[in-house]
Amino acid sequence: MKRILFFLALLSFSFSTIVQAQSKVKAIKAGRFIDVVNGSVLKNQIILIQNDTIVAIGTSISIPTEAEIIDLSNATVLPGLIDCHTHLTNEPSDDYYGDIFRKTSADYAIRAPLYAKHTLEAGFTSCRDLGSGDLIDIALRNAINEGTVEGPRMFVATFALGATGGHSDLSGFNPNISWKGNPDFTGVADGVDEIRKRVRNNIKWGADVIKVCATAGVLSEEESVGAPQYSLEEMKALVDEAHMWGRKVAAHAHGTEGIKNAVLAGVNSVEHGSILDTETLQLMKQKGTYYVPTIYVADYVIQEFAKKGYPEKILNKARLIAPQMSTSFTNATKAGIKIAFGTDAGVFPHGLNARQFALMVKYGQTPMQAIQSATINAADLIGKSEKIGSITKGKYADIIAVEGNPLDNISILEDVSFVMKGGIVYKNAIKK
Repeated sequence: MKRILFFLALLSFSFSTIVQAQSKVKAIKAGRFIDVVNGSVLKNQIILIQNDTIVAIGTSISIPTEAEIIDLSNATVLPGLIDCHTHLTNEPSDDYYGDIFRKTSADYAIRAPLYAKHTLEAGFTSCRDLGSGDLIDIALRNAINEGTVEGPRMFVATFALGATGGHSDLSGFNPNISWKGNPDFTGVADGVDEIRKRVRNNIKWGADVIKVCATAGVLSEEESVGAPQYSLEEMKALVDEAHMWGRKVAAHAHGTEGIKNAVLAGVNSVEHGSILDTETLQLMKQKGTYYVPTIYVADYVIQEFAKKGYPEKILNKARLIAPQMSTSFTNATKAGIKIAFGTDAGVFPHGLNARQFALMVKYGQTPMQAIQSATINAADLIGKSEKIGSITKGKYADIIAVEGNPLDNISILEDVSFVMKGGIVYKNAIKK
């Protein structure tokens, strides 16, 4: 009995110590502060943090005597970045067929916390995870929220919905190879009624967002890269069902017809959006549809996947789509389409997400626009603007810093030196 009481007392003391550590006031001295809301740079700001929340910002803030001071006066401070298109439960290996035939869900689950940590340390304090098998994304999200695992705030999709034989299905293999586990553990659905059921099923498991494969894709073995895979009727049913349950819809879509169907159906975002014509851009602007371009990943696939044993069919689709993706991004930027940052990380190694910024600037955005796409715009798309996306009083203290000025050289964001999420410092390599 004494041992139990001693253990409980020790546990209580440990918990009390943690609470005290988290409740301590912190004051960040920011040399340069990127105000993404107003698109400006402020100097010599004080950011006061209590627990996980920003409580004051300004040049003449009184710092409490008990506050922990974090000196970032030689750095540029900006909000934690947000990636709206990741797959934190996966990463490419050097064995295409081995990944499919040898790895179990346990293999992916064991590796996922490492990928989450790499993402957080790269400065991405929030992300959407758009498709994972066996609910690993749910488990990872929950473990991060509990503080068991270090990683970004996750907003997850569970099973990506798609047609039989389409981008969400396993095709091109021996038909005797099939998974005979829980029949609810799939996003494959055909027809209005079945699609509605799968939306409800995902929400039952805990999905924050619904992902649909409106067209074919690159990393699946269909012949096409962008052909529609759901009818407009099916797309409308999916979106109506998701919205009725208070969930936004992210549509994987490469080809123009499938993109147009997705926008007409009312999806909240078009992911990839590789081939956007003038009519589709006008439609997206009219409906306020977000565009989540993934322009870095195609380059990575072309450069690296031949070494990993991927079929020539997949490589050829990437070669076909890459130049069209950059053109579509330029045209979307000129047209004033709402753009949120998303990379498809997981197709390339996690932690390299920020490599996309340089391409976004190369193909038409200003550095400020690129940063806004990964902060206030991304938060708006996710539906969490009240808590993330900017360094604002009342929001989570999700704050990063870099040495140098990313508005002069956007590639500086590839080397984040300071990461705070919810008032907790996970990385501090700023030179004094």
